[in-house]
Amino acid sequence: MLVLRLVYNSDLDFVGEIQELRSVLKKKDIKIGIVESVELDNHIIKILCDDNSFNERVKEIINLYISNVLYKIVLEEYKEKEMFDYLTENYFFLKQDEIIEVEEKIMQILLGNEALNFDNLIYCMNKINSIIEKIKNCLEENSEININGFIRFRMKELREDIEDIIDKVIESYMVEKEYKEFIKLLKYFVEIQESKIEEVNIVIEEGGNYLIIDRNKNDIFKEFMKELIECKVDSDVKMEDIIISGLITNAPKRVIIHGKKNCNNKEFMDTIESVFENKVYFCNECILCVEKQVKL
Repeated sequence: MLVLRLVYNSDLDFVGEIQELRSVLKKKDIKIGIVESVELDNHIIKILCDDNSFNERVKEIINLYISNVLYKIVLEEYKEKEMFDYLTENYFFLKQDEIIEVEEKIMQILLGNEALNFDNLIYCMNKINSIIEKIKNCLEENSEININGFIRFRMKELREDIEDIIDKVIESYMVEKEYKEFIKLLKYFVEIQESKIEEVNIVIEEGGNYLIIDRNKNDIFKEFMKELIECKVDSDVKMEDIIISGLITNAPKRVIIHGKKNCNNKEFMDTIESVFENKVYFCNECILCVEKQVKL
């Protein structure tokens, strides 16, 4: 029984992936046949299944697999012919090396690299699933599909979803870039200042509350707060911002963090580590931790 007939020209090459479908289905005890032929300028792939083995589940598996193959073809087509123009027209402020960098990240996201640390990853995964679902719907409506024609006539619809993903990737890229520049500036402030304090202990209690103590166990948070008030900074500023400001102003030689796992603000920890680098130490257990009953 003919399940699907794929027609395409010689510009495309995905026979290997189609052949891999046979191995994928064999593991599910589903046997299919794949027949390749050429008619004029067209390459044709027929996916066949024994009548006794064929059912809706088999059709669903085949359509989903082929949808993912076609999705990658659509991506390559967009990347080769449209992505650079879209980036240069809509994000003209990016430098050439930044465009190359962001293109690589865009393709990683579009190809579903979920291991990336990316704020908008869930949004993008949903968009990718939406694109694949649209392709699958097309396969379900037709037992034959001309892939080149599909790309030509359906690209507009798929392009919108692809460019929505690109916009989210660029948005995250710019936020990350601004953060790196901010960290670079803070590091510069620390480097040019003379250290005013030998050691600062940041004790993070269970529940996420902070204690800021010097090496003599004196609470110095009020000093940090006083410096901000003298600078006429809004007293409603977040506690983490007060601590960061105090650390930058005093440029301690050592920053010891107790109870890191109690911290509810990952960015706060990342900022301290990025700015003070080898001056940061993490305490596993000490007298101060015992006294303050820090949960390690």
